[in-house]
Amino acid sequence: MHTAAPGGESLIPLHGGYRRLKSFQVAQLVYDVTVRFCDRYIDRRSRTRDQMVQAARSGVQNIAEGSQCSGTSKKFEIKLTNVARASLEELRLDYEDYLRQRGLALWPPDHPALMRFKAKRCANLAEVREWVGEERQERPKQGRVGPCSSVPRADELVANAALSLLNLCCHLLDRQISAQAAAFEKEGGFTERLYRVRSRRRDREA
Repeated sequence: MHTAAPGGESLIPLHGGYRRLKSFQVAQLVYDVTVRFCDRYIDRRSRTRDQMVQAARSGVQNIAEGSQCSGTSKKFEIKLTNVARASLEELRLDYEDYLRQRGLALWPPDHPALMRFKAKRCANLAEVREWVGEERQERPKQGRVGPCSSVPRADELVANAALSLLNLCCHLLDRQISAQAAAFEKEGGFTERLYRVRSRRRDREA
């Protein structure tokens, strides 16, 4: 939605459309994964449970709100996108703490299971759950022996998958914030647009 101003420049430019943002789509998947993860693996009485769910929700909500308010406040858009980024960073630390405190592995980006997860390009919770099932069958089929032959724990799989999604989402948000800052520096915000529109109108009427 936008409001056209005389002279071709929109006083309120196109804004919203957050559902098409890759960062929003990934953050929404992280939220869905986190809600299920907490339901299954985090004690209901634990503060960590509420904090993880709220951090995941904050990521989604602030991306959406920032996109929606960008038409009238680029500064506020940047601020809210930064809040989303900070919330997801907090959530990333919670997942890392979960793995460390339980003696589970934090996988590197090139871990074979993570490579298969990335190749699957999961778009929803059902596809993540499908990947978990596949991985829990993969290890025995490989016929390995020794300490690496055990079937991976489901919580270890999901936590590492969530971290992979969070790494992607944080990277996308870093790029988004940089682009927003560059646009704000170049074009200004609503006040600057209003000044330009009024100046052109005065020039025409003079």
